[in-house]
Amino acid sequence: MGKIKNIILVVMIAMGFVENIQAQDWAALDHFKEANQTITSPKEGENRVVFMGNSITIGWIKARPDFFEGKPYINRGISGQTTPQMLIRFRQDVVDLKPKVVVILAGTNDIAGNTGPMTLDQIMDNLKSMSEIASQNDIKVVLSSVLPAFDYPWRPGLKPNEKIPALNALIKAYAEKAGHTYLDYFSAMADERKGLPKKYASDEVHPTVEGYKVMEPMVEDAIAKALE
Repeated sequence: MGKIKNIILVVMIAMGFVENIQAQDWAALDHFKEANQTITSPKEGENRVVFMGNSITIGWIKARPDFFEGKPYINRGISGQTTPQMLIRFRQDVVDLKPKVVVILAGTNDIAGNTGPMTLDQIMDNLKSMSEIASQNDIKVVLSSVLPAFDYPWRPGLKPNEKIPALNALIKAYAEKAGHTYLDYFSAMADERKGLPKKYASDEVHPTVEGYKVMEPMVEDAIAKALE
């Protein structure tokens, strides 16, 4: 009987009747569910900031926990995520936490095609939507440039060193038009190939401690500007 059940299960999976857990929670809405429930309303005068992003954002608190410690900073990065996934979880992982500022760092995984093909305009649509939701909820927006990448080790040949600067130009133009703060990591970190040098990222994509040290004063300046 056990063998028959296993055969039926295999057939059901093959026919698409049984989906894996990731497919059921494509945007990872459950990822920060418990953590969000422990967060109380901001204290009077608290300048709460939510960092929304992907592996570069979550990697930040792992590599540099001292940067976040003792500050009203909440890290909501999920490794591998793209802008459509972030847009779906934006309300629960940003708006509901009632920050004064959100720092959005996203787009490189879209260019890498992590969740399928994405045009630069489609990436911008998602960034604009997140920004608009934030503004409607009295949250100041810091739009970060996408970090340099000459190539993606997990999916080579996509020419991110050409696409990322083009996307950053769109992000900057939108930020200026919409009155958001633009945070230009790219110009401070790119090498002559328009990539991320190994001194800032051993795999030339994900920052090391030295890479985050470059980013930290820049993001704090951008947060201060947004709060003005």
